[in-house]
Amino acid sequence: MNSILIKNIHIIDPENGVDNKGDIYIKDGVFAPTELADDTAQIIDGEGLTAVPGLVDLHVHLRDPGQTQKEDIITGCKAAAAGGVTSLLAMPNTVPATDSAETVEYILNKAKEADAHVYVVGAITKDLESKEATDIDELYKAGISALSDDGKPVADTVMMVNAMKKAAQLGIPVTAHCEDPYLAGGKVNEGEISAELGINGMPRAAEDAGTAREIALAAAYDVPIHICHVSTYTSADMIRDAKRRGVKVTAETAPHYLMLTEKELLKRDADYRMNPPLRTERDRLAMIDALRDGTIDAIATDHAPHTPEEKSDFESAPNGSIGMETSFAAAYTVLVSGKVMTEAQLIKKMSCVPARILGIQAGNMTMGRPADLMLYRAEKWTVDPEKLHGRSKNTPFKGLTLDAKVKLTVCGGRIVYNDL
Repeated sequence: MNSILIKNIHIIDPENGVDNKGDIYIKDGVFAPTELADDTAQIIDGEGLTAVPGLVDLHVHLRDPGQTQKEDIITGCKAAAAGGVTSLLAMPNTVPATDSAETVEYILNKAKEADAHVYVVGAITKDLESKEATDIDELYKAGISALSDDGKPVADTVMMVNAMKKAAQLGIPVTAHCEDPYLAGGKVNEGEISAELGINGMPRAAEDAGTAREIALAAAYDVPIHICHVSTYTSADMIRDAKRRGVKVTAETAPHYLMLTEKELLKRDADYRMNPPLRTERDRLAMIDALRDGTIDAIATDHAPHTPEEKSDFESAPNGSIGMETSFAAAYTVLVSGKVMTEAQLIKKMSCVPARILGIQAGNMTMGRPADLMLYRAEKWTVDPEKLHGRSKNTPFKGLTLDAKVKLTVCGGRIVYNDL
């Protein structure tokens, strides 16, 4: 493996308290002291660039196995690399679902050739149907890093409690898709826009009821829970209150909830349909406030690829949008350019804290640790779906001009994306 010396670069490494200009040396796949660099190292001029720990995305749908016409492990990780994501958590709603050791092993084996580190979520129930519990011990031995039925809520509360208790014993997170299935079912956020479109809406109460249940379980049994893709101001308020009471709850939101609102749906373009749906301006501002005050711990993408054919009809299309390649740029545009937080604070939300939630060796540039990092520049660029690197192109950021661009990604000491 070639060694790499990045010279004269602005380094932001929040976990180690670093925010200054310097050099970075990578040897044998790990961060190494710069004084060890020799003439064989590949030299990269870092002038005008910023280096940060590789991003950790807690919410990704790779569609592999079973739906590789949308995305697969290799193409998904190419999109990840182009977005500075070096570690990602792959959700279990594959076909078959990630409910057996065989499927877990398939994903981990294929991921060995990928451009990002892939961590696998094991299903809580067989085929995500909330009817029969999976063998969590078997899944853990096969290599899972978290538990969830994401794509669906766990309808059986007893099964959810058992999974939360077991995960706490194993030291892995449960990530919760919070939704009341009896209230859910609409295509867009319920309100003025759904009425104008003449489409059945999904009330915020569907998400809020699910959030309330998971918080109640975490409090009652004193076990951790991670709340996925928060999109409503009411759920944010519940999470804030739970944290004040000492409940072991963490949460994530996604860049599209920070930048976009339900008004995009007036275009009748299915690329703006996801679950939870885009909400109101009040919800959007609440997500920003919740990130600012620490109520929401992390930014994840809920990267959900679909084919153009599937997304062609506004009302019948499946929910979901891609996000890994634009996540940092979109979050930077809203939060850093918008003077909400510093670059270091943003990196904490997208790298350091997600790594801690997942319990992995990532989110910092400590000597001897795996060399995962991203180089970016504060430059404007316009999102062109056809120039993105994943298999699917269903991005809600198409045509938008963003304020930061990923220029180079290193994963495990290997350059996996280079736009210098």
